[in-house]
Amino acid sequence: MDQDIRLLERLKRPEGRVDVVLDTDTYNEIDDQYALAYLLKSEDKLNVKGIYAAPFHNSKSNGPADGMEKSYKEIKHILKLMGREELGAVTRRGSTEYLPDEFTWVVSDAAKDLAERAMEYTSEHPLYVIAIGAITNVASAILMNPQIEDRIVLIWLGGHALDWPDNREFNLYQDVAGARVVFGRPIAMVHLPCKGVVSAFTVSGPELEAYLRGKNPLCDYLTDVTEAEAAAWGARIGWTRPIWDVTAVAWLLCGEFMKDRIEHAPMPEYDDRYSCLRDSHLYRYVYYINRDRLLEDLIQKLTR
Repeated sequence: MDQDIRLLERLKRPEGRVDVVLDTDTYNEIDDQYALAYLLKSEDKLNVKGIYAAPFHNSKSNGPADGMEKSYKEIKHILKLMGREELGAVTRRGSTEYLPDEFTWVVSDAAKDLAERAMEYTSEHPLYVIAIGAITNVASAILMNPQIEDRIVLIWLGGHALDWPDNREFNLYQDVAGARVVFGRPIAMVHLPCKGVVSAFTVSGPELEAYLRGKNPLCDYLTDVTEAEAAAWGARIGWTRPIWDVTAVAWLLCGEFMKDRIEHAPMPEYDDRYSCLRDSHLYRYVYYINRDRLLEDLIQKLTR
């Protein structure tokens, strides 16, 4: 009971400006670039203390190490486009492989930085960790130093909705062991599921051309990579692309952007499903995105 009360206190949306780190597989698709830019354009509420490159493996990489390195370089590219190269000093390379099991961490600069940095915070004044890729870096930091569990609030975009037919989602299935680490511990956690929830946050080609094109180098780059990604996936007339990762940043900014509720934390299993446990610790589960309200705020900030 006392544990749940403490978790509920930390799971309240913060007031005022807070310290954050972002863990991102930036080169994987196109949504991480939007999320990173949105984070940096929200300085009135979010103070960036670290940016971590997460591993990924798909058609854009030849393995998790290559995916992480490409993400690291893409972070630097976005920082340059935004004139924020100074944040390269707090940008760290992450894991080159996924957790081999639920008890063994993967050493990386990102994991070590989080394991050390979070010790500067307390349960009453936590460090907010926004994770929008495979959770390897964060899980490794927790395994390295379990003392940080009650010093962080984890906002993770991964898995699918609790009522979705399966749970085979990219961020999750790459490192199920890492996901089981963060779901299985009494960490203050905000969960943004992909299909069934944040998949509703999309942008279309006409919107990009009308609202972003020509506004600044960053907006032109985001428009170009989104349209190229859409074409690669066989875009049709009236196409849209999810830019899911923006929602993880948005949770910290305004309650109008989404709706959530308190749930007992489920456990991701190795067979692409959840075990729903009614005696587990509590966490916050996002179940609705106000697409138009959030897109308006994103556009206003990116074009500023």
